[in-house]
Amino acid sequence: MTPASAAPAQRTVPFFNYPSLFTSHEEEFVSIFRSVGRGGAFILQKQLAEFERNLAAFLHVRYALGVGNATDGLLYALRAAGIGAGDEVILSSHTMVATAAAVHFAGATAVPVESGADHLIDPRAVEAAVTSATRAILPTHLNGRTCDMDTLLGLADRHGLLVVEDAAQGLGSKFKGRAAGTFGIAAAISFYPAKVLGCFGDGGAVVTNDLAVHGKIQQLRDHGRNAEGRIVSWGLNSRLDNLQAAFLDFQLQRYPLAVERRRAMARLYGERLCDVAELALPPGPDSHPDHFDIYQNYEIEAEHRGGLRQYLKDRGVGTLIQWDGQAVHHLRELGFTQRLPFTDELFARMLMLPINLSLADADIQYVCDRIRSYYGYAS
Repeated sequence: MTPASAAPAQRTVPFFNYPSLFTSHEEEFVSIFRSVGRGGAFILQKQLAEFERNLAAFLHVRYALGVGNATDGLLYALRAAGIGAGDEVILSSHTMVATAAAVHFAGATAVPVESGADHLIDPRAVEAAVTSATRAILPTHLNGRTCDMDTLLGLADRHGLLVVEDAAQGLGSKFKGRAAGTFGIAAAISFYPAKVLGCFGDGGAVVTNDLAVHGKIQQLRDHGRNAEGRIVSWGLNSRLDNLQAAFLDFQLQRYPLAVERRRAMARLYGERLCDVAELALPPGPDSHPDHFDIYQNYEIEAEHRGGLRQYLKDRGVGTLIQWDGQAVHHLRELGFTQRLPFTDELFARMLMLPINLSLADADIQYVCDRIRSYYGYAS
């Protein structure tokens, strides 16, 4: 019998286990490396074309184009949609600076607005921010949850605005059966290693149903070359390489299983923590028929967040505060002056718990036991 005064057994639960991304399928990845390497085709070749076709089929869109990263993809999507100097683009302040940077480098002005209780862009705040200069809405499908696209598309229609989607964290999430990234004129997806579908470095894609937008992005990512290889416009250089595309294509075939595992972990978190009054949890996997969430992140709100985070760290549990605790409107050095009190309060409370495919149910149970202990609840 363990004495009551003894410290509880401790394990290590990393926020994300980067080596496991490789070791989970090490033999297959090594085989892919050899196949691509021996073929000697590394840029804009067969493996990329196959991945683009499979990604488009997975999302039920006409076109997918691999790019170097999601930030480039979002910039290209905005430029291909005609966004530029003098335009304002409304986005959630609860997003990575990259979202706003894409707007900036397209020549437009980023206008951050409040998030809602679901941590996604608040349509009421979007409506209030529309001016005569507003040209587009840029919703971020955050943490693996798709925004309320019915309301946002209706708002866009009323005001004659474009919708470009930041689906960096949303691959496979759905709203009313339709995938994130397929509602607007174009969308960007990230394959950063910590994403549910991650490669071994930077990578991204742009998806669209619009032929003209597809053609413009094709040129932007490859020095202005069109489908025939002729340089017909000014372009840049941001191409998802064949090796990363092959790694991603292998994982895409197993992606539904990865999503179901994350949903199972989210369900377990919800079951174990739903009675902890000091926490606000994200919606559960079965909580709303309109939403299918992939749980890229499990972002909670917590009272005494600093104390909880240190308590978990001392017991081997990794956590993360998204964007280092800075919303877009907090970046005063970049010229933002907005006052967003709801988002300020959210950023004082939010905390991401571990949710990745290297974790077992016992790891989630351990995290929940430690959280319950911190707030004085029985395990």
